[in-house]
Amino acid sequence: MFRSIVCVLVLTLLSTAPGFGAAAAKAPGSPAPHGEKKADELRFSLYREIAMLTHVPWYWLAAIDQYERTITPRKKEQAPPKNKLVGIRFKEAFWAGPLNPNTTDTNPATIQLFGGIGKDATADGKASPENDRDALFTMAVYLNHFGYEEDDIRIALWRYYQNDSSVTRIRQFAKIYNTFGRVNLSDTAFPLPVKANYTYRDTYGDRRGWGGVRIHEGTDLFASYGVPVRSVCYGIVETKGWNPYGGWRIGIRDLNNRYHYYAHLQGYEKNIEVGDPIEPGKTIGWVGSSGYGPPGTQGRFPPHLHYGVYRDTGTAEWAFNPYPLLVQWERADRKRK
Repeated sequence: MFRSIVCVLVLTLLSTAPGFGAAAAKAPGSPAPHGEKKADELRFSLYREIAMLTHVPWYWLAAIDQYERTITPRKKEQAPPKNKLVGIRFKEAFWAGPLNPNTTDTNPATIQLFGGIGKDATADGKASPENDRDALFTMAVYLNHFGYEEDDIRIALWRYYQNDSSVTRIRQFAKIYNTFGRVNLSDTAFPLPVKANYTYRDTYGDRRGWGGVRIHEGTDLFASYGVPVRSVCYGIVETKGWNPYGGWRIGIRDLNNRYHYYAHLQGYEKNIEVGDPIEPGKTIGWVGSSGYGPPGTQGRFPPHLHYGVYRDTGTAEWAFNPYPLLVQWERADRKRK
């Protein structure tokens, strides 16, 4: 309790300091004025501010916040307003207290009385989940109750989400942020070098027959054997190995909770392993014709890269057409070249 009070007092002082915290962001939850720092820079500043006060590493706070942005809101009204920096959404009973008759309570005293976790981080007399600092500070204090080691944070996250997949995603995001040391990780790349000879068209939804009638969940990019296959995004290697349908394949999870699937590879780039953070443009393998059989099967179709992308909403994962993204990334790469 004493530690939380001290943190709130220090946070209040920092939030009024010129060029830092609230002074830099103008007001909690308000959009960045034109010509000032971008939202991701303000967000990064806020993560580091709360991390300094609570000793929860900033990249864990960034990972939780980003994960919350990628999942489907529990209720329509729980979707974060567009002008908010922080996307963390709390269950009402968790914030205000499970026995609190006022599920939208912002009074710190009654929230504490009813066992809620909501904190007032700006000393304005309100503990509001709509306030960026209140929300992020509350999450950090909650994590602190379990300890400061990675295993402690994982336990806290499981207690909060009660979902192994949520904990896995947040751990992956935290590793990406920690590796690259920033939150602005939106750069992209076309999966093949644009100087290579290749061709592709929109084949999403086409009929496929091997292994049973099914639809084509991706786009085929035809190229010669050995053309480098590259990561299209910042992410983390989630799967690697043989798949009867995809042959030698690799899967990368990005910070938007999208799973990028690269199949029919000839082989993998040396030292690429599951759990490795990856950046756009990094070679991960080479175009081949593996698949449609037991491990090592090759040549049952012309060499090409099958690229698919799947979206995880927190409750379900589904494929969507990657063709528009490929066209966008190809144009961007050609413009850069």
